[in-house]
Amino acid sequence: MTTPDPARPSLPRIGVAAAVGTSLELYDFQIYGTAAALVFGQVFFATGDAWFGTFMSLATFAIGFVAAPLGGAVFGWLGDRRGRKTALFGAFVLMGLATLGMGVLPTYAAVGVAAPVMLVLLRLCHGLARGGENSSAAVLAIEHAPQRRRGLYGSFVAIGSPVGTILANLAFTLVLLLPDGAVLGWGWRIPFLAGGLVLVVGLWIRKGVAESPEFRRMAEQEGAREKAPLLAVVKTNWRRLALVAGVNIGLTASTFALATFMLSYATARAPEGLGLPRQPIVNGSMIALVCHALCNVGAAWLSDRVGRKPVMLAGAVLSLTSALVMFPLSSAGTVAAVNTAVILGFCATGVLFGPMYTFFSELFPREQRQSGVGVGYHVGAVLGGGISPMIANRIIAGTGDAHNVGFYLAALLVLSLVCLLCLPETAPVRASRASRRTAVPEPSR
Repeated sequence: MTTPDPARPSLPRIGVAAAVGTSLELYDFQIYGTAAALVFGQVFFATGDAWFGTFMSLATFAIGFVAAPLGGAVFGWLGDRRGRKTALFGAFVLMGLATLGMGVLPTYAAVGVAAPVMLVLLRLCHGLARGGENSSAAVLAIEHAPQRRRGLYGSFVAIGSPVGTILANLAFTLVLLLPDGAVLGWGWRIPFLAGGLVLVVGLWIRKGVAESPEFRRMAEQEGAREKAPLLAVVKTNWRRLALVAGVNIGLTASTFALATFMLSYATARAPEGLGLPRQPIVNGSMIALVCHALCNVGAAWLSDRVGRKPVMLAGAVLSLTSALVMFPLSSAGTVAAVNTAVILGFCATGVLFGPMYTFFSELFPREQRQSGVGVGYHVGAVLGGGISPMIANRIIAGTGDAHNVGFYLAALLVLSLVCLLCLPETAPVRASRASRRTAVPEPSR
């Protein structure tokens, strides 16, 4: 009988630490996106043109993504040199403090242009933290995992995205019960101020998780750790780094178009938007995110059995199809039509996203792993999710036709599909099958 490794926490403990901690971090990051779509255009960017004010608000949302690759490099170095857990805690604290700062910012009406400037600086801190947190959590969880359950362990980090977004939407659902004047005056601050509680809870949940066994073994070996892990990745694995970014472009463009842009498009006044009430759209988005989370876990579980690439390729094709269907369906102009489109989109992207952190982590050697995952993932996120809500806003402003947003998302998903085809399979189950097929039979005696 195999003796369990006492340094390896149980599956429930790792699952809770990865999923809950990352969910709370995503809550901090995503409440900005929700606020940018619903209120920041009026609170910090009072330009006189409501749709352009929303565009400026979404542009500051994109800034958080622009800073994330730098965060991936900084916290990737820290994780590959000093430990995954050290990087994880540093990124989480920075995220929580930036969120608290946003909750106490003066508005444009109070201090003028200084307000959006301070908002941008805090959003940059959000981006730096985001660049380190999810890669640190993913690598820590996967390096604790039994080899044939890495996909499932990695999905605990993946579901942090929909669950954190659900928490953000739920927070604003409660805020939107207030009168409009109260929402714009002080109600929008409540979800940000709750970031202080989020910070305390997240640190408490993660404090009992040990450093990963793989990093501990690497730390014990003289010279095993790279002095400049990102430079080593660029020199020896630049092709995989570029392909990782390419895979993530279409995924994040689609998910953040669904999570952020669709809120502003559905609720904005005609002709740019559909003029629908905010609350039922937010409610529909939360249902869609639950479906996304379930698809994340199901796809990751399946990837441990049939391989990462077959599952992710299926998710990419489904996401491409949903991008082309989403806006024709939404053009019916009803709450039911918009919510159905968002649910379909989130189910499809959930299949692609579920195995992604595990797949990316398995592509890089352990001494480069966190730097490779952090920088590759977030370069793709900048070119995809960071700018997709802003570009979608301008596409509608320039063409007057929301269907063109679907074509834009579909083009990025084609790029993701091509990059995915160029990468090797990494799942142990596929590697073992390949070795059995090529094994030379022993001669008969």
